[in-house]
Amino acid sequence: DDNFVSMVGGVEEGRVAYDNIRKVTWLLISTGIAEITLFVLSFAFNMPLPLGAVQLLWLNLVTQGIQDVALAFEKGEPGVLDRPPRSPDEPIFDRRMVERAIFSDMIMGCTAFAVFAYFINVLGWNEFDARNGLLLLMVFFENVHVFNCRSETRSVLRIPLSANPLLITTVFAAQGVHLAAMHLPVFRDILGVQPVSPAVWFGLLL
Repeated sequence: DDNFVSMVGGVEEGRVAYDNIRKVTWLLISTGIAEITLFVLSFAFNMPLPLGAVQLLWLNLVTQGIQDVALAFEKGEPGVLDRPPRSPDEPIFDRRMVERAIFSDMIMGCTAFAVFAYFINVLGWNEFDARNGLLLLMVFFENVHVFNCRSETRSVLRIPLSANPLLITTVFAAQGVHLAAMHLPVFRDILGVQPVSPAVWFGLLL
C-alpha cells in the first residue's frame, strides 16, 4: 500500500509466524523422541512392548492431530519487535531447541518407562492393564506438554489461557475422545483399552 508503516506490521507477522513454527516443531519433536525413549528403555531392560502399534498411532492422533494446529494460532509474544534480527542461516534446530526437546523427552520418556515398570513389577499388573494405564499417562503428558510449547522464553504460568481458546478446546476435546474410547466397546476392542478406576485416573493425572 506504499506505506512504510506496513513494513513494521509485516516484520511482526513474520516473526510471530516463525515463532509458532518453532513451537509446533518443539511439540512434535519432543513428544516423538519421548515415545522412542520409552520403547528403547523397554527393550534395553527386557520389558514387554509398552504400547501396541494401534495404540501408538492413536496416541499421536489424539495428542498431535489437532493441538499442533491450535498451537500455530498463538498470538505474538511481548517484545517480538524488540529482538534483533536473526541470521538467515540460523537453523530451526538451534541449541535452545535441541536442549529443550531433550529435556522434555527425558521427563516424559523416562517417567513413562518408570511408571510402566512399576505397573508390572510392583503392582503386578498384566501387560494389557499396564499398557492401558501407560497410554492414558502418555495422553496426559502430551496434552500438558503442549502448554509448555506455547513459549520458549516465558513460563507457562505467565501466559493467560484466554490468549488461545482454540488450544484449550482441542486439549479438552482430545482428552474427551480418549476417555470416550476407554468406555465405548468398539474402540476398546480396537485399541486394547478399558476404563480405569478414579484412583488410577487421578494418580496418573497428578
